[in-house]
Amino acid sequence: MPWYAWLIIVIAIGSIVASLLLLRDSARKLPLTEEQLKRIHERNVEQDAKDAQDR
Repeated sequence: MPWYAWLIIVIAIGSIVASLLLLRDSARKLPLTEEQLKRIHERNVEQDAKDAQDR
């Protein structure tokens, strides 16, 4: 393969890796209150029960 094909491949892989690292660095946890966490857990239990019932 010619040198410019390798250059394009390296640039493409580099941009993919850089974008994944940027996405990882910009991710942050959501500050949730205890009540919100409680509601989320309750909803998860309800959905798990509904899924089990549907099977």
